[in-house]
Amino acid sequence: ASILDLHSGALSLGKHFVNLYRYFGDKIRDIFTEEDFALYRDVRQRIQQRIAQAFGISSASMYLTKPTFFSRINNTEAKTTHDEYWHPHVDKVTYGSFDYTSLLYLSDYTEDFGGGRFVFMDAGSNRTIEPRAGRVSFFTSGSENLHRVEKVHWGTRYAITISFTCNPDHGIGDPVL
Repeated sequence: ASILDLHSGALSLGKHFVNLYRYFGDKIRDIFTEEDFALYRDVRQRIQQRIAQAFGISSASMYLTKPTFFSRINNTEAKTTHDEYWHPHVDKVTYGSFDYTSLLYLSDYTEDFGGGRFVFMDAGSNRTIEPRAGRVSFFTSGSENLHRVEKVHWGTRYAITISFTCNPDHGIGDPVL
């Protein structure tokens, strides 16, 4: 599993993180453009508005919170416990500031990868989401939504995780170049 936090520039590399912004300096503009960041902001705003609508809250009372990250998951052996994405967890416990979690899938289940489905673990039965490029799933981040991701058996699964808090003290601004 690899993650890239667009805000901090942190990219997981084995057991460590490297800061892409520090590493590339001014050449980062050869990798990311203002248009990339504008697209990210647009997607974030659309997701934020949809979550607010679905849960009957004001989008103005929701704040982007960290970490917000791109993930790449394949069948490579985990190098750290953080790479073991398949364990059941609650986002509010893992990331204290999360109140709402969203995932935008960037690749297709069975076409680009096998395994890697998102599983809500409910008493009595599980609910499974099959990732499709462009599909967005979102949920409240508390204990009511224990979940995991199945191990990826082949190919590569890409997604963006964008999360929100209702506490302005935990809010962050959109990433900028």
